Amino acid sequence: MIAADSLPLPRPVSSPFVQLRALLRLVRLGLHLLWGCITVVTVFPFISLDKRRWLKQRWSRQLLQVLGVALHIRGEAPRGLVVANHISFLDIFAINAAAPAAFVSKDDVLNWPVIGWLSRHTETLFMARGSRNAAQRTREALVQHLGDGHLAALFPEGTTSAGKEVLPFHGALFQSAIDAGVPVSPVALRYRDERDNPSLAPAYIDDVTLGQCLWSIASSTGLVAEVRMLPSHDSRETDRRHLSAHCHHAISVALRH
Repeated sequence: MIAADSLPLPRPVSSPFVQLRALLRLVRLGLHLLWGCITVVTVFPFISLDKRRWLKQRWSRQLLQVLGVALHIRGEAPRGLVVANHISFLDIFAINAAAPAAFVSKDDVLNWPVIGWLSRHTETLFMARGSRNAAQRTREALVQHLGDGHLAALFPEGTTSAGKEVLPFHGALFQSAIDAGVPVSPVALRYRDERDNPSLAPAYIDDVTLGQCLWSIASSTGLVAEVRMLPSHDSRETDRRHLSAHCHHAISVALRH
């Protein structure tokens, strides 16, 4: 995670009402995570992949609702490889709520309570840090997944930011879309508050812990997650650098409007 370009993080809320509401939201979140685990264990083994993805989409939308986050979706359904800017762990659920996909994730997510276990059982492709062999295995798995006609998603910035601007993209995994012969679909993410101003509440940056980030989200009022799905880009007759640059530009322009 990186610095927030001098943008201040949301201050703790002192209102007893807001604190109580946040606590109730987190309790409901815990129950929702438990329900997700039960569904994965008792239902997923007996239903088709399409039905599992439908349940994942519905569950993700419900998770946003539990935390008091409204979802605004713009654009057409993405195809092939989805690439998005990265602000928060909430991004995964916002994208899954719009278009359920298999996410490429760093393997440290496996250590997150409950969420790590759920990620392992919901198509997530994990990549070890600092390992070329692991990166190659992830790319091969991603090519296979995309080649089979499934949707996959990743955050090419490789880290989170405050969302003020798009960080440089790592282009290595763009090669998977080229090898699989599928388009790349850029997605612009941002969060707004009740006054329609950019919100830092979900930003998972600096030294903010997962617990602090959750509390910041649960304490917010009128938080909106915007998922803007931009036109897909053909990966044929191009290279990963051009693909990466095109998607970076498309997302950057979308976030300025």
